[in-house]
Amino acid sequence: MRILGIDYGDRTLGLAMTDPMGIAAHPFESYRLKAKDEDNRRYFRDLVERYEIGEIVIGIPLRMDGSSGTRAETTRAFAAWLEETVHRPIVFWDERLTTQEAVAVLRRQNVRAESQKGLKDQVAASIILAAYIESKRPAHDP
Repeated sequence: MRILGIDYGDRTLGLAMTDPMGIAAHPFESYRLKAKDEDNRRYFRDLVERYEIGEIVIGIPLRMDGSSGTRAETTRAFAAWLEETVHRPIVFWDERLTTQEAVAVLRRQNVRAESQKGLKDQVAASIILAAYIESKRPAHDP
């Protein structure tokens, strides 16, 4: 069973996915939300079926003090829509500073600034997903 990670944005979503065993997170792709709701539903239903997604982790944009704001509520509304669309459990994961961390990763890899736009969201999604996977590992597992 794979786990899908999502870095939610107003128009573009960064997606990451685990390997089939659910052990490691990898950037997958960026998805630009379509104007027609049915196109978005079709995309996510196909994705979940094709890759046998069993669970979805969505980064929740909390404020630095841990409180929720407008962006967090928008993300929760998207999550409710997605859960109703694909019938998979949704888990929220604190995404504070993941975009900055993704940019730093891309810089270390010498990715040019103009190439970072699409990749940044995918890397942020993989950071969110990797942190979630790590939290599920037993404490004694290296």
